Amino acid sequence: MTKVFSDLGIHEDLVQGVDSMGITTPTAIQEQAIPAILAGNDVLGIAQTGTGKTAAFLLPIIQKITERGERKNTSALIIVPTRELATQIDQAIQAYGYFTDISSIPIYGGGDGKIFNQERHALESGADIVVATPGRLNMHLNLGYVDFSQLQFLILDEADRMLDMGFMPDIQRILKHTAEQKQSLLFSATMPDNIFRLAASILKNPVNINIALSKPPSNVDQGAFVIYSNQKIPVLMDYLKPRKEKSIIIFSSRKAEVNGIQSALRRNGFSSLAMSSDLEQSEREFALNEFRNQKCRILVATDVMSRGIDIKGVDVVINFDVPGDAEDYVHRIGRTGRAEAKGEAVTFVVQDEQIKFKKIETLIQSEVTKLPVAPQFGEVPVYAPVSQPKNKKKGGWKKFNKPRPKQ
Repeated sequence: MTKVFSDLGIHEDLVQGVDSMGITTPTAIQEQAIPAILAGNDVLGIAQTGTGKTAAFLLPIIQKITERGERKNTSALIIVPTRELATQIDQAIQAYGYFTDISSIPIYGGGDGKIFNQERHALESGADIVVATPGRLNMHLNLGYVDFSQLQFLILDEADRMLDMGFMPDIQRILKHTAEQKQSLLFSATMPDNIFRLAASILKNPVNINIALSKPPSNVDQGAFVIYSNQKIPVLMDYLKPRKEKSIIIFSSRKAEVNGIQSALRRNGFSSLAMSSDLEQSEREFALNEFRNQKCRILVATDVMSRGIDIKGVDVVINFDVPGDAEDYVHRIGRTGRAEAKGEAVTFVVQDEQIKFKKIETLIQSEVTKLPVAPQFGEVPVYAPVSQPKNKKKGGWKKFNKPRPKQ
């Protein structure tokens, strides 16, 4: 029998908020996490973007906070890696808690002194839920007016992403300011050793929930162009021409490459906007809103867009390069093919990325179709992802570096 949110112990006021967003059936992680959190357990949740984990922790946390009645201090702290995710979670709090009196504030870098003062006021007055990026929150903590001594809930979302971005020292400093007795939740898309150690240090007898990394949905047509580096831009323009009316995200692993892709698009008559951490917050929000509202059809982005941010109606995902982590491939192309809609995902694979792409095919247990490249673009490499043998000579590995001169 299909469950509804009231079956999980969610209050009617919150069910109304969920219903108003058109959500009726809990996802797998919501079915498992919500009762565990309501029961007061710490939770370790392994789940990728798109599984519904935001509602899985927000709904029970909002319910437990509002049941307390009078509240003077911050009750819950949610730590996230990016400004976009902080904003998105804050918006979700307002939507789910529309029929409650819950208060929240997102705290992230960028903005002017007025925004900083607004954040300070919310922290001093005790917003129910604070959603913060680690660096910005530490700025406030260092000024001495933040009181998390009554904190009841600590949530780390996209924990693996935060550690990849070097936030571990910031997170450790934040933890020292929180109450000793609290309910802690950690959500991550993957479980490398550093996440395992972090979870062990902050969680007490957690309920473990593992929603396996899903394979790309069958309604996404995957393909790859095996090409040389200098063929990327010409092949990209050729691929885009018949797709001018579609909603497209072009991913690049390098921030410096985003501007180059945009310039090439402009020269070829395509308008686009960019999303990377080098941009001001106002620029990023503008780009995201324009793309969401389909006023701009092409968004060129770094992996800041691959996780956590929910955008509906993406028709095509283009990987301008092969992502460094095989699992990031699944996150990237998971931007399209949502709600059973048809999607396309193509990846440009140059010679020195073939081994990385083969790891992706191993992860998803499927060989991605190699797409034909038009003859006018010249010859292309053969897809032969085999490790190059190292040069050896008798007695050990051959060294190519010249010996340093004696000092």
